[in-house]
Amino acid sequence: MAQPSVRESGDGRVEIHGDLSFASVPLLWEQHREVFSRPGALDIDLSHVERSDSAGLALLMECLRQAAETGASVRFFNIPAQMLAIARVSSLDDVLPLHRDG
Repeated sequence: MAQPSVRESGDGRVEIHGDLSFASVPLLWEQHREVFSRPGALDIDLSHVERSDSAGLALLMECLRQAAETGASVRFFNIPAQMLAIARVSSLDDVLPLHRDG
């Protein structure tokens, strides 16, 4: 499994790379909490997520919760098919601000 990482892209987005799982998400959150909790608008690109279980969706929900607490906004771009399937089964696709490029 590829350890997840967070990178700033040239277009101002935050990119998540690697696998999101019950084993990796807590550490990713701890290491990058300040990135996910920044004020203002936050666009998160998920196109580099290789695999995800429901912990990946929990990460997205936590980002959304943090944004609501601080008055910020967050949008998720290019959610992988595997994550989208889990989101649909749990009806989170109606709650999460999901977008797709082009």
